[in-house]
Amino acid sequence: MLHDPAQVYAPEADTFLLLRAALCEIRPSDRVLEIGTGSGIIAAGLPPTARTLATDINPHATACARAKGLEVIQSDLFSGIRGSFDLILFNPPYLPTQPEERIDDWLEYALDGGTTGRDAIVRFAAGVGSVLAPGGRILLLISSLTGLSEVSDIFGRSGYRVSIHTREPVEDEVLYVLLITRPS
Repeated sequence: MLHDPAQVYAPEADTFLLLRAALCEIRPSDRVLEIGTGSGIIAAGLPPTARTLATDINPHATACARAKGLEVIQSDLFSGIRGSFDLILFNPPYLPTQPEERIDDWLEYALDGGTTGRDAIVRFAAGVGSVLAPGGRILLLISSLTGLSEVSDIFGRSGYRVSIHTREPVEDEVLYVLLITRPS
């Protein structure tokens, strides 16, 4: 399939922040799952020793990531994913979006976080346990616009521990990479 680059989230500050955090967190033996790979720049930037699977719901993004030589599956979060992963990376759509602001194209999947900015995060938190290995870690990128305490509470109610791995001020917001673990 030919892909339309205009329909793929272009790497921005959030992309590079999550990549830097992943490079600090990754272990040589990790099996890595990147949800919502977009352009594939994060998965492609991981060490070659990492066994990495990337997913995206957007067919233009999966084609872009495949063009980088990545193993990628078109999938909505965890649907169709089997096995367990030691490190799961997710830069979700986290922008609070009102119905009248929706753009109704594939790029919207990378941007539209619902009215609170947490719609995809809630769905992710509900399903991540099915693919997270014992002792596994999650790196989740969010914005101060999304609500740090609200996101922490979403995972805390499911028994996860949440800490701030990295933070970076960008324009009118602060970007956070959260390190999320499940107690043994």
